Amino acid sequence: MIRQISVFVENQPGSMMEVTSVLTEAQINIRAISMFDAPEFGIMRLVVSDPARAKEELTKRGFVNRVNNVIGAELIDENGNLNHMLKILADGKINVNYIYSFVIRQGRAPVMVLHTDDFDRAEEVLKAAGVKLVEEEEL
Repeated sequence: MIRQISVFVENQPGSMMEVTSVLTEAQINIRAISMFDAPEFGIMRLVVSDPARAKEELTKRGFVNRVNNVIGAELIDENGNLNHMLKILADGKINVNYIYSFVIRQGRAPVMVLHTDDFDRAEEVLKAAGVKLVEEEEL
C-alpha cells in the first residue's frame, strides 16, 4: 500500500506552485502528481517521499489536505498491460475511483496508482493475476 496526500488548492495561477514550493522547502521529493480541477478549486494528489511530514508542512501553511491509501501496481511498458490490469479489476467487480501513473523510477517499470473502495479485494485479485504491487518503501 502507498500513502498519497491530497491537497485542496484554489483554481488560480500559481496555486500548484505554492504547494510544490512548500514541499521543496521541506526537502520532500514528489514522486507522482495528478491534478483534478473544478470551477473554483482543484485537488492535487501526490505520492511523496514523506507523506506524514508533507501533511504537517502543508497544514502549517494553511493548506487543507489529507493522507490516504492507494494501490501501486507495477506495469511493464507493453501494449495492453493497462487494459489487462483494468480487466482483472472489472472481472473482480472492483470499481476504480481514479487512476494515474508515474514513470520515473530509475530504470524500473512504471507504476499505476489507483484508488478503490475495496483495497483488500483489489490487492487480492491483482496479486492472484500476477500483477506486481509496489509498497511505499520500493518507490
